[in-house]
Amino acid sequence: MVSRYRASAGLTQRWDHFDFKVGDGVATVTFNRPDKLNALTFSSYADLRDLLHELPYRGDTKVLVIRGAGKGFCAGGDVNEIIGELLSMKPDELMGFTKMTGDVITAMREVPVPIIAGIQGMAAGAGSVIALASDFRVVSTSGRFAFLFTKVGLSGGDMGAAYLLPRMIGMGRATQLLMLGDTIDSSTADAYGLVSELVPDDELDAAVQRLARRLADGPTLALAQTKALLTRELDMSLSGALELDAMTQALLMTSDDHAEFHAAFTERRPPQWTGR
Repeated sequence: MVSRYRASAGLTQRWDHFDFKVGDGVATVTFNRPDKLNALTFSSYADLRDLLHELPYRGDTKVLVIRGAGKGFCAGGDVNEIIGELLSMKPDELMGFTKMTGDVITAMREVPVPIIAGIQGMAAGAGSVIALASDFRVVSTSGRFAFLFTKVGLSGGDMGAAYLLPRMIGMGRATQLLMLGDTIDSSTADAYGLVSELVPDDELDAAVQRLARRLADGPTLALAQTKALLTRELDMSLSGALELDAMTQALLMTSDDHAEFHAAFTERRPPQWTGR
């Protein structure tokens, strides 16, 4: 059921710059430029930002999966269609672009549904940061990561990478990856803590689907609040975080799902979560 809070603005019915589908609570975005390793354009950035803003109002999405068609996940911004254009832009136009790319990452962290990145082949530049901003990264053995911004003469701290990456893998490893811009393989990324699940290439689709199903069938209200707390508490004091935890738990203790857990436990059956 579409949210009543959407008001008069309609939901987008067609997305032109990636493939999008929803089935049984799982939405999937697939970057669909395999001949260019799914390099992003101005329009695909904008579409992803706008989709993320709409997801909470659709009423049919409990999990978002982000994939890339073909041999790679996403090679980042298209060298000709973005980087070539940036060289002729004025400062205000450049700021508009960089803010838009940051808005994608903000929306990924703010949207109240778990995000799974299913990664095969290369995740480079913006593609690596989109993977980083996801809640889970299911990576095949062919997966590779490259935060290569310094290799094109830009800061390694692009799209929030200098904020998110040290918090995930530590300052030392993040400094290495963001300053040197080197490509790391899936086993190295796993050892660094960048990978949620590492699987053989031929098992990637099944692993992503399995995790998406588990999340979609779970206590989605509790999952949404957990994601919110993980994001909010990154920069909070312990006392502030404890206060926010207490308020959130008190609210969730009034939920149908919490009552359902007790009923299921008493009746010795699996809980039937409703996300309410």
